Amino acid sequence: MTFTVDIHHHLIPDFYRRATEHDGQSVGGVLPAAWSQVSALSFMDDAGIDVAIASISAPGVHLGDDAAARALACRCNDFLAEMVRSRPDRFGGFAILPLPDVDGALAELARALDQLGLDGVVLLTNALGHYLGDPLYRPLFDELQRRAALVFIHPTLSVDPSAHGLGIPDSLLDFPVDTSRTVAHMHYSGTFARTPDVKYVLSHAGGTVPFLAKRFAIIDEMGVVPDEDGTRGTAADTFRRLYFDTALSWSDPTLHTLREVVGLDHVLYGSDYPYLRRDIAVRGRAELDASRELSDGERAAVLHGAAIGLLPRLAAHPRLTDGPGHGARAVPQGRGGH
Repeated sequence: MTFTVDIHHHLIPDFYRRATEHDGQSVGGVLPAAWSQVSALSFMDDAGIDVAIASISAPGVHLGDDAAARALACRCNDFLAEMVRSRPDRFGGFAILPLPDVDGALAELARALDQLGLDGVVLLTNALGHYLGDPLYRPLFDELQRRAALVFIHPTLSVDPSAHGLGIPDSLLDFPVDTSRTVAHMHYSGTFARTPDVKYVLSHAGGTVPFLAKRFAIIDEMGVVPDEDGTRGTAADTFRRLYFDTALSWSDPTLHTLREVVGLDHVLYGSDYPYLRRDIAVRGRAELDASRELSDGERAAVLHGAAIGLLPRLAAHPRLTDGPGHGARAVPQGRGGH
């Protein structure tokens, strides 16, 4: 089976679950199965996943108190780093930051990357209502740019109370819309333009962004949102420098849209385990293998090529270096553009 990297894979340590789940309810409305490193590896073996880049999901670590958020972020990142150290052949990790506490986030960013050796960071679409294009976050994005960091953007609940009273799970509509909201905010605020060396991965195929690409183009053509210093560029240009994962988004129509909007060399495989039920996640990986929308080269790019371009250390993985017969000797490279 083709060498496969899962860029969208969650860990849920027991202490994190106790801190964030109340009365048996999980943010997003989907209660995941019990998680352990052993169960994660079992799923990965069933699905044909070689390496999973793990991250904390919504609601993140900031529940209203800066000190508690810093402590929980530190504990989560220590746990993740130990998991990676124990099985560097199977795991990587994105550090969680205690936003909107920017000073705490900067300190934890340095610790997670410089001391723990994690691969990048996960940023939620908003933190207590502060979206990622907020000027509050300028020092953080300046530092991410200085480091040319890898940033995984994951949705969380919007702050709009009307979105949560419809009797449907927030993960169905609110999560993908919140991703689109923060992407639009980052583009039109100039955050993406100011961070050309940061490598951004959008979860769930960017929410609704690929399907609204023409709408963005028309807004740009009409000059609805002024580009005062002329450096922002078009949304179409921005989308083509971002990366998009396939979590809950692996259908052929979605892949076709991603090809047209961003190019399949900027699409990465994501499982969303364990929030996606195990059998569905395993089936989703198999459906990518069978997809008629993908050529063999495109399939390899989605399953590992783009990920290796973002995480060059994976090119030294034993499955890629132990000789022929592993189905992943040739590694397609992305366009770059960062």
